Amino acid sequence: MKMEDFRLDGKVAMITGGTYGIGYAIAKGLAAAGATITFCDIKPELVEKGVASYKADGIEAHGYVCNVCDEPAVQEMVAKIEKEVGVIDILVNNAGIIKRIPMLEMSAADFRQVIDVDLNAPFIVAKAVIPSMIKKGHGKIINICSMMSELGRETVSAYAAAKGGLKMLTRNICSEYGGYNIQCNAIGPGYIATPQTAPLRERQPDGSRHPFDSFICAKTPAGRWLEADELAGPAVFLASDASNAVNGHILYVDGGILAYIGKQPQ
Repeated sequence: MKMEDFRLDGKVAMITGGTYGIGYAIAKGLAAAGATITFCDIKPELVEKGVASYKADGIEAHGYVCNVCDEPAVQEMVAKIEKEVGVIDILVNNAGIIKRIPMLEMSAADFRQVIDVDLNAPFIVAKAVIPSMIKKGHGKIINICSMMSELGRETVSAYAAAKGGLKMLTRNICSEYGGYNIQCNAIGPGYIATPQTAPLRERQPDGSRHPFDSFICAKTPAGRWLEADELAGPAVFLASDASNAVNGHILYVDGGILAYIGKQPQ
């Protein structure tokens, strides 16, 4: 193996929901490795803001407004990207939502919405890019799973069901299209320090840690929340030729949570 195997020069990457957070951090990592970045979001203002953020970071990214749950819209977007930028070599299915509602209080409509965004959409976008990957003779698909692909937790029945399904969709894409030199893998992030989780990490008025902050740090061998940028390296590996023999794998980047039973109470 050569270090060039980790380079992505000449490759076109599409990151769904790549305007901020995990998607943005992964896109920056792919760009640093040489990939041309395309991304999409459902809101025009988020796409505009994303383009500006990439530009500020020295990245010329191509943004598209698209509802990834709308199959005709996704097909149209992919055709437009192929015409304007090039065939998508790397797909990162990152767009997702979560609704924290106890199961008995959750409506079927809310459950379906989470399944639609977190499971149906990755199926729709992968289905749209695979034909051109087959013609080109290679392709990389990276699905963003979750520790909830393996674990259950209160209030996240829909999210856990969707992310568990996404794990199996990852393995099935591998099974169906591995013979076309297409590798489909997933990343399962742990608890990431983002603006959205900042309130959970703030010190309490008495100086103590937030209960959820203490819980996460006690469950993580690393003893801390992870940074979004720490997902970039695994993503570059799975997007590059260095991982051509890795297929149908879920790479958990969780600081060791899934390997750990947790600290004994004092």
